[in-house]
Amino acid sequence: MSDAESKQIERMKSILGTQKSAFKADRQRSLENRKADLAKIAKLCRDNVDAICEAINQDFSCRAKQESVLGEIIFVINDAEHTVKHLKQWMKPKKVSVPLNLKPGKAYIRRDPVGVAGIVAPWNYPFQLALAPLVAALGAGCRAMLKPSEYTPATSELIKTLIGQHFDEDQVAVITGGPAVGQAFTQLKFDHLFYTGSTQVGRLVAKAAAENLVPVTLELGGKSPAIITPSYPVESAAKSITWGKLFNSGQTCVAPDYVLAPKGREDEVASALVAVAQAQFEDVATDDSYSAIVSDRHYQRLHDMIEEARAAGATVLQPEHDAAEAKARRKIPPTVVLNLPADSKLLEEEIFGPVLPVLGYETLDQATDYVSDRDHPLALYVYTTDKAEADRVLGATLSGGVGVNINLLHLSIPDLPFGGIGASGQGAYHGETGFEVFSHNRSVFHTGKWHPSRLLAPPYGKMYENITKRQLK
Repeated sequence: MSDAESKQIERMKSILGTQKSAFKADRQRSLENRKADLAKIAKLCRDNVDAICEAINQDFSCRAKQESVLGEIIFVINDAEHTVKHLKQWMKPKKVSVPLNLKPGKAYIRRDPVGVAGIVAPWNYPFQLALAPLVAALGAGCRAMLKPSEYTPATSELIKTLIGQHFDEDQVAVITGGPAVGQAFTQLKFDHLFYTGSTQVGRLVAKAAAENLVPVTLELGGKSPAIITPSYPVESAAKSITWGKLFNSGQTCVAPDYVLAPKGREDEVASALVAVAQAQFEDVATDDSYSAIVSDRHYQRLHDMIEEARAAGATVLQPEHDAAEAKARRKIPPTVVLNLPADSKLLEEEIFGPVLPVLGYETLDQATDYVSDRDHPLALYVYTTDKAEADRVLGATLSGGVGVNINLLHLSIPDLPFGGIGASGQGAYHGETGFEVFSHNRSVFHTGKWHPSRLLAPPYGKMYENITKRQLK
């Protein structure tokens, strides 16, 4: 560990202590102050659109500005403003009924902020996935420390600068650094730890948090299937799936990871997917609206997975492109793969790139069995004209979220909880669910000076016998 890393680790320990002291002094941040905090988030987004897009573009070497505006900036603004709109209602204590035998009295649930939150963000949406959890934490009245990804250093430094301009460090602080700093960050005694990233690292994060009994939210990933039923037009399905798969070049946790198509129509589906990609991008190598892969390591991994499938006899389809230029600019062209061996890495690992296997199924039950026999995915997509058919797929599978005849966009609806299950994550956020993540549902039962329950106190006598007899009846 370098001296710089050691100093950064000591710094974040000091900041955590400062934030905990500040929270102790102001446990119940007012509605007005919380709204002001969220307004700052929306403002720093609107005031720095070009700077945010340029930082992300620098980190990726080519990130479509349109994708950064839609998938990062507007997303956070909408999330912040939705929270402001509903925050007063979310903060209200929730009354609950009191059983007759416990009256008189009133019972209610307070939603108290948990304290200091730790937020670990990934590289694929480096701005949104740092700021959206922060919106939830600030709405709940918490203080927070952010650890952005080392894979996107320009964006991480910009987040640090912008947060520093709008918040004091005892309320929100940004910690930058490599793996050693990130590991130490997850070992801090936060009041809640929120992690977005891979399932593999998520296991380590959960283990580190468990040492301090820190509750965690894990937003992970997995292999999200897209099932095309025989009733649905292939061309329409291809347009939807291709858009979702190629947004950010497939570097999206809920991107379709593979397609299940009716047996005998795999070639038709594959050809339609490639045709849509070709129509959207004349040449991905030179088109700046087609994003690059974030790093040489990630690019090589995807390249190797494609070549492994090709060497095993799979059919690899790609639209026309300048291969040399694409490689030089770290761009994987839209790739559809047919006839894969069952042990192919493309079928065993989350792809996280613009590569899409197409598999055939004989019956819909066979398709749902294929999905349910594997780890629960973060998302599941079904394309059908029959509502009963959609319900049948939902009833036979389990996933974090679902899109029927669409993909990706379920996560942009603020009132829908977003999160995985099992290997794809634990816990959810967005909207009120995000507010609840960083809140403690505190049970309160309030009575007057005297309550009938005191009639049941020792020494037990006739009154106790009469009351308990009635209850047992």
